[in-house]
Amino acid sequence: MFHGHPNILSFHKRSVEITRDGDLSRRGDCIIGVGSNKGCGLLDQRLRNAIGTDSAQIRMEIIVDELSFIIIGRGNCDLLALDKRDIVIRKSRFCCPRTLSVSCDKAASDIPSEMVKRLKNSDTNGMLRITVE
Repeated sequence: MFHGHPNILSFHKRSVEITRDGDLSRRGDCIIGVGSNKGCGLLDQRLRNAIGTDSAQIRMEIIVDELSFIIIGRGNCDLLALDKRDIVIRKSRFCCPRTLSVSCDKAASDIPSEMVKRLKNSDTNGMLRITVE
């Protein structure tokens, strides 16, 4: 779970981020949610193990009210998902402790404008549902 913030822009063309931080500057144009209850390192260990395989396909569904947006990405043997503050979904193959998935088919700039509009409201709650195949 996470919530919106007035500074959410969702302009970034290469990544999406959700953070446990409560505040957001306008420079964080990949961040779509703040105040998350999880960072990568707080996800279930079985999930973290599953994303650490090159053959894993990762389906991430962002849910805001009745709206849903799906991102498909890949796992990687270098994904350790240790960062307890952030979850980052990337189009590139860059791996760091904040990265949940690489080679994704969408980024923050692809999120529908109605969802972004709702996420600009601090009272809006969102959810990231992660499935690994």
